[in-house]
Amino acid sequence: MKAICVDDVRLAVEYTVNQCKQLEQIDEVRGFIRASDALKWAETHAVDLAILDINMPDMNGIQLAAEIKRLCPQAAILFLTAYREYALDAYSVHPAGYLLKPVSLETLAREAAYVFTEKKPVQPVRIQIQTFGNFDVFVDGRPVHFKLTKSKELLAYLVDKQGSGVTRREIFSVLWEDKDYDRKMQKQLDVYIRSLRDTLLEYGIPVSWKSRAERFE
Repeated sequence: MKAICVDDVRLAVEYTVNQCKQLEQIDEVRGFIRASDALKWAETHAVDLAILDINMPDMNGIQLAAEIKRLCPQAAILFLTAYREYALDAYSVHPAGYLLKPVSLETLAREAAYVFTEKKPVQPVRIQIQTFGNFDVFVDGRPVHFKLTKSKELLAYLVDKQGSGVTRREIFSVLWEDKDYDRKMQKQLDVYIRSLRDTLLEYGIPVSWKSRAERFE
């Protein structure tokens, strides 16, 4: 199980990370003092367990939990905070637990064990991409329906690149050969990227690659 710990107090992060390293359920753990750094990590890495403080300056733990769940729907959230009063709000993101600081190793081990036993293995989907004739994508034999045609064209281009890095400008030049890459069209490109992401998630297809494409200018 892969875990991340997020707390704006460095000593608190180090303490929790060291505790996690002693738990047999956790194979890898990373600590962050900025919510934004944790999100960047989650964009390109699997997260099974996120141990989050709540009262943080740049983004509170509840908001961060929602973003982590968006990127890693299978992630379990465990809040670790000094404040009781956030408990009701925290359950809006359906956490696996709500612990008060300081937490003992035994308590953390018990919560991690609960998360481990409750997590259900995700069955991999079988993806088939047809590149000859019409470009089509099938998941477990079902054709994938793309809400926007440009999103399908975007995926066809990315498949053709075979994992090579691309910039937003390169994507734009392929989708719109005769248009200027201005602010209006950049926003339009964002719409197609998000639509493609949402479609792939709907069919259970991993989308970690999309975050790199969205950040490139």
